[in-house]
Amino acid sequence: MSTQTLLRLMVLAVSALIMSCSGNNEAGGGALSGDAASRVYVAPGEKDEFYNFVSGGFSGQLAVYGLPSGRLFRVIPVFSVDPEKGWGYTEETKPMLMTSHGFVPWDDAHHPDMSQTGGVADGKWVFINGNNTPRIARIDLTDFRTKEIIEIPNAAGNHSSPFSTENSEYVVAGTRFSVPIPQEDVSIQQYSEKFKGALSFVKVDPKSGNMNLDFQLLVPGFDYDLARAGKGPSKDWMFMSCYNSEQANTMKEINASQNDKDFIVAINWKKCAELAAAGKGSMMNVDYAHNVYNDETHSASHTMKKQVRVLTADDIKGALFYMPTPKSPHGCDVDPSGELIVGGGKLATVIPVMSFSKMLKAIEGGKVDKMIAGIPVLNYKECLAGEVQRPGLGPLHTEFDGKGFAYTSFFVSSEIVKWSLKDFKVVDRVPTYYSIGHLCIPGGNSTKPWGKYVIAYNKITKDRYLPTGPELTQSAQLFDISGDKMKLLLDFPTIGEPHYAVACPADMIMKNSKKMYQITENKHPYATHKEADTRVERKGNEVHVYMTSIRSHFAPDNIEGVKVGDKVYWHVTNLEQDWDVPHGFAVIGANNSEALIMPGETCTIVWEPKKAGVYPFYCSDFCSALHQEMQGYVRVSNGGSGQLTWNKR
Repeated sequence: MSTQTLLRLMVLAVSALIMSCSGNNEAGGGALSGDAASRVYVAPGEKDEFYNFVSGGFSGQLAVYGLPSGRLFRVIPVFSVDPEKGWGYTEETKPMLMTSHGFVPWDDAHHPDMSQTGGVADGKWVFINGNNTPRIARIDLTDFRTKEIIEIPNAAGNHSSPFSTENSEYVVAGTRFSVPIPQEDVSIQQYSEKFKGALSFVKVDPKSGNMNLDFQLLVPGFDYDLARAGKGPSKDWMFMSCYNSEQANTMKEINASQNDKDFIVAINWKKCAELAAAGKGSMMNVDYAHNVYNDETHSASHTMKKQVRVLTADDIKGALFYMPTPKSPHGCDVDPSGELIVGGGKLATVIPVMSFSKMLKAIEGGKVDKMIAGIPVLNYKECLAGEVQRPGLGPLHTEFDGKGFAYTSFFVSSEIVKWSLKDFKVVDRVPTYYSIGHLCIPGGNSTKPWGKYVIAYNKITKDRYLPTGPELTQSAQLFDISGDKMKLLLDFPTIGEPHYAVACPADMIMKNSKKMYQITENKHPYATHKEADTRVERKGNEVHVYMTSIRSHFAPDNIEGVKVGDKVYWHVTNLEQDWDVPHGFAVIGANNSEALIMPGETCTIVWEPKKAGVYPFYCSDFCSALHQEMQGYVRVSNGGSGQLTWNKR
């Protein structure tokens, strides 16, 4: 029996043992203590201490939870249409989901990252990746809305994304699947010759947050995974794990695990940016979408971009290196000091900890084992700070508490392991239920973590919740890490499949929270700023209804003269200027969704009546004691003059 086969059998056996465990078998440091309920209880009228932004995985969305309560506050639509909020259905938001492939109403969102100032989360924006159709989105935390989505060309499987530099100068994205660049019709058997990876550097405007694809690095055709920017002394560097150094293109679970070591890519992004600004590299013709939502017009615009600057290893000599790391790594994490870089080989029996200062010495001393496509491969031991011995099975991802300890998730052995950054010794471990992927400490990827909790994001929840058919909810588990031992406090279910998450103190966001959109600042081209200006206009077979909503009526609320075959554009402006008073608008036969209109906002949905008759419309968001009375009628006729009439108040 081969070593590879034996290893696979061991992994399967341990996984089966874990999955057969009862969810009630909680022992050791993970046992629920008597005061666990009081530790997570947030009394009526009180507020949570932290916001927790959790990726929705295959839902394509971003969920917002409170900590320590685990209460779900909001699902922010990002890459997937959302009929609750009209995202991707209203005319204003449809452009946000446009790509080089056309309108794409779904994606796979994995890795949120918060904007930073001085290496500390600042509460301004959350960035998150679209994995399937490579994209990066920016969510504005003043109103919890997606304001920008940029497509990433030359990439396939934008899993390694988006990772912020210390002051959010850039967010960086790798490619999970290497592909021919530029794309061409070639045999897959030519993988090692024709396929390449693209590492993308998206520049972020420090005031507006607007993103711009500044440049890409073309690198060997490996699979690129998680990344972290350096901090402090290493702040000009980005570190990214990669696997499949074998460049296998079939049966990767075996063929991409042959080499003893894969790599952590070390990139001096500051030097690369300077070289790109100086005109190094070349411009490549590409097609990618850049979609931006405008707060003044309450509308999105869609633009197709046609070029990107690409740099090769020859263009950036001295700025790009490979550090060997145990095979099949996932996580690549930098400690708060910026000195230690932690790898996470999924098939390794150790956690490798690399030293930034030793890496620089290895570069200066020429401690290079070989070259790969012009990229120096540094000597493993020359860069190594130490190894955490026998930590567990299947290390994935590491975060830090700011008190000298690291916390690593172990998928196969279903546990979180706490270890010391001083001597790399394991000091505690707790079981998770089950098959943990990522974990999160508020600010755990920053220079100053708020090291009070660690949250596990688990893939499987057998025996933990009430059954819901063949698929069970996935989950998060909250652990107290304020003392020497980790203590399990809470399980709470999550939407979609949780991957990574970020968290920050609630006060950081609450102080800037937008409560309404000022009606006087509404520059939507179809806005109606006061009820006296409501009207209905015909332009050929288009009917435009300029409507207002306010508790508890629409104006106009009786409309006649619409014909079968017309396209009716309902432009609804919410005249409310009070916090948390949205109005909905829905009409029978609409084949898109409702419109959910915030105070001071204008939204548009299109309705195409197919039969003559009288059709009601109504407010779909409960708004007042007379919410049921907030309704109206539109009459649709066959042919005729189509003379429009409507009632004025």
